[in-house]
Amino acid sequence: MKKSNLGLGFFLCLLSILVTQQANGLRPIRDTSRSSWGDQWLFGKKEVSSGPFSPWNITGTYRGTWKFQDTVNSSSKFPDFRNQNGNSVIELVTSPTKITGVHYVQGAVVFHDVFDNEHNVRGAQIKVEGVYIWPFRQLRLVANSGKNGDSGLEDDYLLSNPYHLLGIFSSQVLQESPRDRIMSKQKASPIHEMEKHCNIEIAAQISRASSTQNSGDKDYFHIEGLMESPAVDDDGDCFSPLLLNATSINVEVYYNKAVNYTLMVTFVSFLQVLLLIRQMEHSNTQSGAAKVSIVMIGQQAIMDSYLCLLHLTAGILVDKDFTSSYAESLFNAFATAAFFKFVVFSIFEMRYLLAIWKATRPSNSGEGWETMRRELSFLYSRFYGILLGGILIMYELHNYMRWILLVMYSFWIPQIVANVVRDSRKPLHPYYILGMTVTRLAIPLYVFGCPKNFMRVEASKAWCIGLCAFIGFQAAVLLLQHYFGSRCFVPRKMLPEKYNYYRRLDHDVNRSRDCVICMATIDLRRRTNDCMVTPCEHLFHSGCLQRWMDIKMECPTCRRTLPPA
Repeated sequence: MKKSNLGLGFFLCLLSILVTQQANGLRPIRDTSRSSWGDQWLFGKKEVSSGPFSPWNITGTYRGTWKFQDTVNSSSKFPDFRNQNGNSVIELVTSPTKITGVHYVQGAVVFHDVFDNEHNVRGAQIKVEGVYIWPFRQLRLVANSGKNGDSGLEDDYLLSNPYHLLGIFSSQVLQESPRDRIMSKQKASPIHEMEKHCNIEIAAQISRASSTQNSGDKDYFHIEGLMESPAVDDDGDCFSPLLLNATSINVEVYYNKAVNYTLMVTFVSFLQVLLLIRQMEHSNTQSGAAKVSIVMIGQQAIMDSYLCLLHLTAGILVDKDFTSSYAESLFNAFATAAFFKFVVFSIFEMRYLLAIWKATRPSNSGEGWETMRRELSFLYSRFYGILLGGILIMYELHNYMRWILLVMYSFWIPQIVANVVRDSRKPLHPYYILGMTVTRLAIPLYVFGCPKNFMRVEASKAWCIGLCAFIGFQAAVLLLQHYFGSRCFVPRKMLPEKYNYYRRLDHDVNRSRDCVICMATIDLRRRTNDCMVTPCEHLFHSGCLQRWMDIKMECPTCRRTLPPA
């Protein structure tokens, strides 16, 4: 490292003499006998005409690709570099120096898909520092391990960059070693060995991006360079040279996308509140609430609680640096989305969950308060236990996150099974079925279906189609049960024996009886479908008893529990 610093100081002194001359007299000067840092590659390229020598501010985030110059890594020192190419993100912070034409540069280069070994580290982050010679549009960087001096300037910029912070939600961050995970695992990874035995050197050329990539008054730049790794002991290279290509990105675009996403989540949450209110009105009776599956509502409540925690975490992370012009706005946007999700699951879904639980235990309504409180505590402990357990499972199995999402989006299945087992009649409102199906698909379709989402998650059309087909099939089955009966798709031979409320009475057929519900006379001499007989031999009008059973599944006369109609 001392050798590199000495060479860098000598290079700066030489530049101080050169750049004080007239601009039209500036020319790249190099000694071919002592070339290094990929000079032959850099100066051998055709120089792009840059017009007047005005300093370009190259501070920003650059996103692009990397690949080996020799197609594969031909070095045997670090055979873990098996992948041939991948994605890269470059963060640069520049500051002017006392030397005219030279800017000091700090930053970091993040390489994705580098390793393929037992270390389970597929990404590498390298801190760099160097100089940007703006009259020649040349960038020279060396690796900075952070042992000498601090990197406060770079860390402040990275923490205040919304594009970098929003990347924590992408699958690349979860599965390809995020910044903190890379730093915490450096000592156990090949990166630590590489920093001890290699001198990382980058030589790049800066050019202005094409006009088609520009928008507004902001300038966009392109970095094209070569990264070499001469060994400390001068024993060859640590790995084959890498070609870097990256273009600056518009942070404002990602900021606008993130804000639009939070607006979409807020609107979806508001629709879900309206749908829940409609469903609670549809099943506002004890009998109606008992038909709804408590597992189905609990599963949706857990999903909304996860989304609430996720958006709240996003708001906290983007608010780490209050000097950022975007941090406060992003925090407010994500906090609003998290608040609406909190309202959905904590106020409406948990209240509905409690109503269903109370409706399923009518026989225990006369028990003491201590028994009810004990059972209620057990219900809440199970809910929050599953909630915390799910977080641990997703953390350990984050590589299979898409399969976990498919399991979570099977929330209609418990209701389908409950309808078949109980032979329930219309437990869910059709608007609730269709509305929840569509609104629940909004977030995953954006994350995994939008090719330009702000989370930088790779779109998967096949997975999105599979998710829509899976949850759409569940909703179709529920609608069939609603309009054609809960057991319409089950073969008759497999159905259990069902009580017949329209059975014929063999005694007192010429005698009239009164319906205790409407207090009108029941004429037994008329058609059998006009009256219904309970298992306890009580007679009622068909319409009267059906409306009664929508409220209570008890006999109006003797309070005996009634079987499903």
